Amino acid sequence: MITYGSVCSGIESASVAWEPLGMSAAWFSEIEPFPCSVLKHHWPQVPNVGDMNTVAAFIRSGLLPAPDILVGGTPCQAFSVAGLRKGLGDARGQLTLTYVDILNAIDEQRPGQEAACVWENVPGVLSSKDNAFGCFLAALCGEDEELKPPRKKWANAGCVFGPQRTVAWRVLDAQFFGVAQRRRRVFVVASARDGFDPCQVLFESEGVRRDTPPSRETSSVVAALTARGVGTCGADGNQAQAGHIVQGHRMVAFGEYSDDGTASTCKARDYKDATDLVTHGQGSVRRLTPTECERLQGFPDGHTNVPGASDSARYKAIGNSKAVPVIKWVGERTARQLT
Repeated sequence: MITYGSVCSGIESASVAWEPLGMSAAWFSEIEPFPCSVLKHHWPQVPNVGDMNTVAAFIRSGLLPAPDILVGGTPCQAFSVAGLRKGLGDARGQLTLTYVDILNAIDEQRPGQEAACVWENVPGVLSSKDNAFGCFLAALCGEDEELKPPRKKWANAGCVFGPQRTVAWRVLDAQFFGVAQRRRRVFVVASARDGFDPCQVLFESEGVRRDTPPSRETSSVVAALTARGVGTCGADGNQAQAGHIVQGHRMVAFGEYSDDGTASTCKARDYKDATDLVTHGQGSVRRLTPTECERLQGFPDGHTNVPGASDSARYKAIGNSKAVPVIKWVGERTARQLT
């Protein structure tokens, strides 16, 4: 059985995606109170070690197992416009290097059977002023100095070969993986294991590419979500929302208008400030429910509806998470390279 360790675990999209594939969580690392309660509710048997800064030492001392895969999306605020793109000057950005240290610690315990890593972040990391992504790539592949992009920013896809690991990255959009929201994220896959090719994980032959222009398939997804309840519930003034779609109805985003059948990106900050509203019927307006936002991310209905949950906490956790179908696709192909 393939095992994985998860850092910045959140509400564990990886476990929702990977457990049906026969993969098993060895440990989580999450410090935020509400996501911790979600983890405890759904996976009481999996230890949550809390602060990821402790994980490498625990692995090196044998207090935590060294899994086959390290997965996690370190905080994106340091690489987003909202976080002013402070990059590695932000303590949250420094967690990318902590992530590499954890992977190194795992590999030290698995000579000849080194682990793979799956890392996710916002596309803004590719153009941060301090070249944070180049520093991250260098640390992963084992170079002594930061790697420099050939132009002012890193391309949306690529691969580097270093003395320690091979690293590949690609921007993937969730709307082409069966959910009805536009959510572009950078995925990085790397490993030092002989025979492991991260390019085989993230890149496909031209005939089966997932980044083709939107098609009618997206509309069918929207229709299915509508049938399950999108656009049928009443308004709740206490709700905030995180991306909205209703087939045949209008979606308004305070000056923005979308009629292509997909929602805007689910965002963690939407639990504070509603940006998109759904109108239906005779002009009545409402925000999406937490359950509908779970569907936009590919989670089962009620995944975040644990004891003591508030709507605001649910929206924030959902917006911070990875889209389940995307991480499933990446995880399945990573596991294939490991076996």
